[in-house]
Amino acid sequence: MTAKIAYSDVEVGTELPSQSFPVDRAALVRYAGASGDFNPIHWNERFAKEVGLPDVIAHGMFTMAEAARVVTDWAGDPAAVV
Repeated sequence: MTAKIAYSDVEVGTELPSQSFPVDRAALVRYAGASGDFNPIHWNERFAKEVGLPDVIAHGMFTMAEAARVVTDWAGDPAAVV
């Protein structure tokens, strides 16, 4: 795959296009199953609120994977992202 942007063309402050990724409870439960992290703060609203969170929160690595996907899609080549 050919990169959409060359490393030499990236400068400090370069902005990526805005994207959004709706995340539903089912996606969080599937990720919990895939990762083995069944902490209820990720899927149980009542529990999340009991421990002081406003709602359930996505797994850290789930959000990191989405961020990596944005950068990979922007760069055009998964090998370009290190």
